[in-house]
Amino acid sequence: MRRLPAIAAAAALTLLLGGCATAQQTAATDSDPVSGDLAVSAAASLQGAFDEAIAAFTAAHPEVHVVANYDGSSTLATQIDNGARVDVFASADQANMARVTDAGLAASPVIFARNTLVVVMPEGNPAGIRTLADLAEPGVKTVLCAPEVPCGAASQKLLREQGVDVTPVSQEQNVTAVLTKVRSDEADAGLVYRTDAATADVESFAPQGADQVVNSYPVAVLADAPNPAAAEAFAAFIRGDAGQRILASLGFEAP
Repeated sequence: MRRLPAIAAAAALTLLLGGCATAQQTAATDSDPVSGDLAVSAAASLQGAFDEAIAAFTAAHPEVHVVANYDGSSTLATQIDNGARVDVFASADQANMARVTDAGLAASPVIFARNTLVVVMPEGNPAGIRTLADLAEPGVKTVLCAPEVPCGAASQKLLREQGVDVTPVSQEQNVTAVLTKVRSDEADAGLVYRTDAATADVESFAPQGADQVVNSYPVAVLADAPNPAAAEAFAAFIRGDAGQRILASLGFEAP
C-alpha cells in the first residue's frame, strides 16, 4: 500500500511530461513557416493591388512561390469549374464566386474590398465625353466589359438605372482589355473600375449613379487547394491590416 503514492506521482509526472511534449509540438507547428507553390486566381481589376500584396506576402514568407493568374472573374470561375489547380480565388463580384461555392469547390468566401465604376476616355478626350448619356450619342464609340464579367454586369446596371441605352462597339472579357482599347484610341470611351482608371494614362470621371452600383470582392480558399496552409495565410493577409493598406492605397474601398 505504501507504493501507491509513488505510483500515482509517477503517473502524474508522465502526464505532465506528455502534456509538455504536446504543447511543444503544437508550438513548433504553429511557428512553422508556410512554404511551397501557391496558385492565386484573381480578377483582372485586382492585378496592381495583388502584385503589391504578393510582393509583401512573399517578403514575409520567402519560402512561398506565388503564381498569379489575372482575368475576368467569369473566366477564372470557368477554369476552376473545369479542374484548374488553384489555391485562392478572388472575384470582382459575388455572382462568380457563388458559381464556385455552389459547386462545392470553395466555402466561406469573405468580402475584402469594394469598387465603383468610372467613365474613361483617351487623353485629351477627343470625343468630348462629359456625361454618361454622351456614351449613347451617334458616332461615339463605346467599349464595355461583356455582361457575364463583373464590370460588364455593373455597367449594364448603371446604364439601365440611369436610362442610358448604349450599343458598344465591342464587349471585352476584362477591364484590362477595355482600358487597352480606350488608351489606343480604338474607342472614345469605356466603363471600368475607378481603381483601374487611377493607374492608367486616361481621363476619367465618376458618372451620376455610380455610387449606387458597388462591386464587392470576395476571396476564398479552394476546397482542394494544393497548398491549403499557404492559401489560408495569403487570404488572411489580404483581409488583414497590411493587405487592406495596399488595397486602400490603390483606391479600393474597405469591405
